[in-house]
Amino acid sequence: MKTYSAKAADIERRWWIVDASAAPLGRLASEIACILRGKNKPIYTPHIDTGDHVIVINCEKLVFTGRKLDGKIYDRYSGYHGGRKEVTARERVANEPEEVVRDAVRGMLPKNRLGRQMLTKLKVYAGCDHPHEAQQPEALTLSVADR
Repeated sequence: MKTYSAKAADIERRWWIVDASAAPLGRLASEIACILRGKNKPIYTPHIDTGDHVIVINCEKLVFTGRKLDGKIYDRYSGYHGGRKEVTARERVANEPEEVVRDAVRGMLPKNRLGRQMLTKLKVYAGCDHPHEAQQPEALTLSVADR
């Protein structure tokens, strides 16, 4: 018996919509990354992008467990001496909630060209409005929706 390998013609992409207030950030990001990779499909092939498109809404209502809002630190470094910037999760969710979700999902995707291409299928919005009604997205019920 031969190992199945998906072809470009075999891939059927669907659109899903996820409410970010339905689950904590890490659990939400892991479910989204699984769908973007296509691991929820029987035709999953590791070296081919078989995943679906995901729309994430209500990012300003993100859920963090424990004391992560004040304890989780996002930092970046410019390359210069003293060029390290630190921001707490509370500040980052207030200023750029879309980037919090995008960074969490990016960390769970492969770190190569394929992972960057998968990330382009992720659409993130702070509010409940999005411009993708024409794609007729289906509501995704998360299996980890317990808080």
